[in-house]
Amino acid sequence: MTQRRSLTITSLGIAQTLAWASSYYLPAMLATSMARDLGISAPTVFLGFSLALVVSALLGPLAGQLIDRYGGRPVLAANSFIFAAGLAGLALAQGPLGMMIAWAVLGVAMAAGLYEAAFAALVHLYGKDARGAITGITLFAGFASTVGWPLSAWLELEWGWRAACFVWAGLHLVVALPLNLTLPASPVAHLVQGAPAADPATDSVPAAAGTQNTTRTAVLLAFVFAVTWFISTAMAAHLPRLLQIQGVPLATALVFAGLVGPAQVAGRLLEYGLLRNVHPLLSARVAGAMHTVGAMVFLAIGVPAGAVFTVLHGAGNGVLTIAKGTLPLVLFGVKDYGARQGLLMVPARFAQALSPWLFGLALDRFGGGALWFSAALGALAFAALMALRDTSGHGK
Repeated sequence: MTQRRSLTITSLGIAQTLAWASSYYLPAMLATSMARDLGISAPTVFLGFSLALVVSALLGPLAGQLIDRYGGRPVLAANSFIFAAGLAGLALAQGPLGMMIAWAVLGVAMAAGLYEAAFAALVHLYGKDARGAITGITLFAGFASTVGWPLSAWLELEWGWRAACFVWAGLHLVVALPLNLTLPASPVAHLVQGAPAADPATDSVPAAAGTQNTTRTAVLLAFVFAVTWFISTAMAAHLPRLLQIQGVPLATALVFAGLVGPAQVAGRLLEYGLLRNVHPLLSARVAGAMHTVGAMVFLAIGVPAGAVFTVLHGAGNGVLTIAKGTLPLVLFGVKDYGARQGLLMVPARFAQALSPWLFGLALDRFGGGALWFSAALGALAFAALMALRDTSGHGK
């Protein structure tokens, strides 16, 4: 890997860490104080977050098209200003309407500023060789919660939630913006074609695959992404509570839940090392089974297997995050990658928006039995991955 490529991965990885920490992981620490100050309930704050996810889903394809056409640097750099505007809007909100508008602006930023946009930017630069770079930035951003939660909590404790939002907004301008501007510019030839110059024989969907086969592959991928985002978000919102319902003491539940982050990074390191020469469809299939296997072991054995469940879930989720970028690349090729990635992730964003509410209802109704629900969904995603075939001829 060249020094220039390493610099690109590092810059984009740090910017992604900041983007995730100041959006996806923000309400967990600030929702209670925000709700109290604005005179609303905490669920209303999370409703604003769900609105942001819906806006992100609707605008994701457009963001991908812009990156396909202009490259990642101008889109991600401009998006730093949108992140800053949304966070400043939250800090200045005086009621639920202002808060909702600010979350909608953050939804615009999330559409063009999280993993899907970063993956598209890397594919625009490196074409079919982007797999290692995609893995690299997820290694950085895997620590977004590790950085974001304590920093948000400390800022809120010292100066209040409004100051915390202002600080995050400032970080987008003084840290993320310069980092995004260091990304390589796309050559003019790339901009004309809307994708990196490449061999059309290997970087586009083979003609023999046919429209019907392509549609089938896209539907299966969209389903897998929707299910895995649903499970990931449900666990992020409810894992400590789920472990306690299953009989794990509070202190132990927090320790077990804390294993998810390191397990995600460990899974990504495995993908970056031992699995980098393995077809991404194979590694995705293995990862796709991990949540279900861990859940079944936990349900069968109980408290002693709680750590096994969280580690398997975390490791599988870590690899599947990479698969969201690499599978569309290997199955469809480079051409129109950003737009296609945006479309494939639309169902996932809606599933993500509904997940905390739906899984919370399942926990209220069925207790620990709700884990059967996520295990069954994971099994369906695994079955869909097994039904996928690489028609490009590089794998099965």
